[in-house]
Amino acid sequence: MHTRLESASAHVIIGDDQPFCIIGERINPTGRKIFQEQLRRGDLSRIEIDVAQQIEGGAMVLDLNMGMPLADEVELMVQAVRLVQSLTDVPLCIDSSVIEALDAGLQTYTGKALVNSVTAEDERLDAILPLVKRYGAAIIGLPNDEEEIPEEPARRLELARKIVDVATSKYEIPIEDILIDPLAMPIGADTTLVNRTLETIHLVHSELGVNMTLGASNVSFGMPERGVLGAAFLPMAMQAGLTSAILDARSPEIVRAVKAADLLLDRDPWGASWIAAHRARQAAQAS
Repeated sequence: MHTRLESASAHVIIGDDQPFCIIGERINPTGRKIFQEQLRRGDLSRIEIDVAQQIEGGAMVLDLNMGMPLADEVELMVQAVRLVQSLTDVPLCIDSSVIEALDAGLQTYTGKALVNSVTAEDERLDAILPLVKRYGAAIIGLPNDEEEIPEEPARRLELARKIVDVATSKYEIPIEDILIDPLAMPIGADTTLVNRTLETIHLVHSELGVNMTLGASNVSFGMPERGVLGAAFLPMAMQAGLTSAILDARSPEIVRAVKAADLLLDRDPWGASWIAAHRARQAAQAS
């Protein structure tokens, strides 16, 4: 199953027979005090740096989040979408919990965006899915509802199926435009959590067949040597059926682990991309 995302002049295809899709997470003010202060002053110059660093690191899609206290998120989203699209042709993931910001971002965007995200709560489904349908976007679905963030993979699968059923039957959104987030939880809180995420990925892949993404940084939150953990986790998740992830594309350790897994899982024919990247690093070192 292929999910196609588009900018004005380029596209990315997500699928289990495609190279793993790296979604750059950096354009997000959460936990970035200086960036927040800049945005409140209307200074978006840091976004230019974040875009350049993530593209250089290997991001194929950029997640764009402007959510923070004491700021006009709607206006910032409009400005940020315009700015990022003037800087790069990679597709965007419009990321907000505010309906008005999602609407404004999708209306401003040129292309087919990914929307991050919708839960299985009835109220959220009925608020966000009409926007996804109106703008012809793709959507990330989170398998939690009004009552819980489920621990059991079987319950996560049940809620994922609800999202898919509502999106496809009620709003006629193509199933290939639905990505499920299997919920990556921090291993520092409980060392059994990653196994549950991997089991959820396997269940969703085998039962629903849809593409999946997750916040890869969540797995290592609170632990030392986070890059090592991310580099170990993502190839395991790819083998189970994960086809994309939102991650820090500035981390060579994680990106190279993903590219190695692409090669080993036969998603890099003849190793062309792996060899080209190796030669590019050699050339950079020599210069």
